[in-house]
Amino acid sequence: MTKTPAFAGGADAVLREGTSVESEELAPDLTPRADVVVETKAYAPVESRPIFAGKLLPYLLLLPQLAISLVFFYWPAAQAVWQSFLVQDAFGLSTEFVWFENYVELFTRPDYYQAIGVTFVFSGLVAFFSLTLGLLLATMADRQIKGVQIYRTFLIVPYAVAPAVASVLFIFMFQPGLGMFARALQSWGIDWNPTLHGGQAMALVVIAAVWNQLSYNFLFFLAGLQAIPRSVIEAAAIDGAKPMMRFWTVVFPLLSPTTFFLIVINITYVFFNTLGIIDTATGGGPNGATETLVYKVFQDGKLGADLGGSAAQSVILMIIVIALTAIQFRYVERRVHY
Repeated sequence: MTKTPAFAGGADAVLREGTSVESEELAPDLTPRADVVVETKAYAPVESRPIFAGKLLPYLLLLPQLAISLVFFYWPAAQAVWQSFLVQDAFGLSTEFVWFENYVELFTRPDYYQAIGVTFVFSGLVAFFSLTLGLLLATMADRQIKGVQIYRTFLIVPYAVAPAVASVLFIFMFQPGLGMFARALQSWGIDWNPTLHGGQAMALVVIAAVWNQLSYNFLFFLAGLQAIPRSVIEAAAIDGAKPMMRFWTVVFPLLSPTTFFLIVINITYVFFNTLGIIDTATGGGPNGATETLVYKVFQDGKLGADLGGSAAQSVILMIIVIALTAIQFRYVERRVHY
């Protein structure tokens, strides 16, 4: 209970000699009066909390998602960890527990270190170009121009194409003998043959992966741009900021949450979802120039029948992705403005 001084709500009309009531203005007396005390109650702030019909209902709502995560992520991950400590024969008839021998043998192979380097180069190129081009296209599509909905629809189409199908499309376009882009490069004096040159093979899979991921980045960047209040941009324009300055000082900082989210998603995409592109386009060649970690897991496990070594590689790959994600949340998120 708190006590506050009250104000006199009414005023007494004073009639002076020689004056009428109509000529006097009645003003309320707002001076505090110490003899009058009004008691007020302090109310606690009202918290908005979801109310469920029963105690089991929240857990029942979470059960489907938990079951999916358990069946399709945690259980396979646990199986991979257990398999990485085992060695099986080619026919799976005998199994031996070998502790960390699969991991020790893995880090003594030079081709595994090459695959790690190829993976980081490939992921950096794909993430940079897919994010840059996605932001550029989203900025252009955010303008009020005629037929903008048609342009946006065409820019979303690549997201519906499977990675392996996208790889086949670019194989046809960059095929050394028949591809139109390959023939154009050869007419400019470039000896284009990704089956022989490792750098050209890397360029081919990077182009295919960027094109396949471009629509995803475009959608999120466009949504982020449309969520920015136009009044903020107009205020910067009134202050004399040029279009480029407005973008880097106003628009891009407001897009930082979307950019941070897409960086995490693109790194995960490159590490896991590009298997179909590499397998279809180059098969990891030539001479391991496009052999990434996820493709090496597939190659050693399915083609080489080394299940224990393949499981160890998948565990290391999962640790690398988790570590990269944690680093991004630890250091990159500091620059994000929510």
